[in-house]
Amino acid sequence: MWAYHYDTLSLPLPPGHRFPQSKYRLLREHFEREPGRLRMRPAGPVGEAELALVHTPAYIRAVLDGTLSAAEVREIGFPWSPQMAERSCRSVGATVAAARAALTEGVAANMAGGTHHAYADKGSGFCVFNDVAVAARLMQAEWARQQRGPLQVLVIDLDVHQGNGTASIFQRDDSVFTFSMHGAKNFPFRKEASDLDVGLPDGCGDADYLAALDQALVQIEQRLAERPPGLAFYLAGADPHEGDRLGRLKLSHAGLAARDQRVLDWLARHRVPVALSMAGGYGHDLTLTVAAQITTLTLAAQAWADWPRAC
Repeated sequence: MWAYHYDTLSLPLPPGHRFPQSKYRLLREHFEREPGRLRMRPAGPVGEAELALVHTPAYIRAVLDGTLSAAEVREIGFPWSPQMAERSCRSVGATVAAARAALTEGVAANMAGGTHHAYADKGSGFCVFNDVAVAARLMQAEWARQQRGPLQVLVIDLDVHQGNGTASIFQRDDSVFTFSMHGAKNFPFRKEASDLDVGLPDGCGDADYLAALDQALVQIEQRLAERPPGLAFYLAGADPHEGDRLGRLKLSHAGLAARDQRVLDWLARHRVPVALSMAGGYGHDLTLTVAAQITTLTLAAQAWADWPRAC
């Protein structure tokens, strides 16, 4: 399975910053010690033209030129630097590459990504550009240029925080169905309207979480019966885990694995190619976050290996 990374481009963060960027390096290094499971490749950046499929020209220039206001920088949560701008372009590039690979091979992954709090005209919550939104728009454009008809896209966002930026970008677009299942009382405190939102109470555990997911997948199947998706993006956040600093839910590692398996099985059964992103994960013990993401990518690699038989 193709998996794209960009962790060698580090953010110059101040001491004590709560964004755990080392988890991406740890994830890559784990699979380097297990050669053969993933075909890993560094991601290239996207350019302004690709970003402009979603983001406003003024916001793109402000990020690339370093002219964001102090308030905009605070909302993003990262100090501006050339590395921040470059890394943000490579984050989108990794999801674009994964989406192209998924359309060819069934399953592929960005080993980071999932920057779902970024709006068209601003960033937020450690998200600068919205990688899934840009990749969705670009895949639809490339699909149309190949005269293959419209490409219906499905976003399955199981990060513990609602995908508010993604929901806002696609609110009036029937060609992209957005589904977010998240902590009802968690960030962002002002939610946007996805096509399907499932808000969960603090402390939600494995059984209730998986039951809610099963019900949501049934709803998606019913609502997209007349326009089945040709591509899915799965944000497989590790932050619903019980050991997450920011999650407030109580999923075990077994619960997260069951979640991933349900989603991958559902997509394979419906023959929907999928590009995964790792999204959030802020464990008190970061090795637990990385362990959850290792499981996600391992299950995805198995889904890729089984794809011809499943479809």
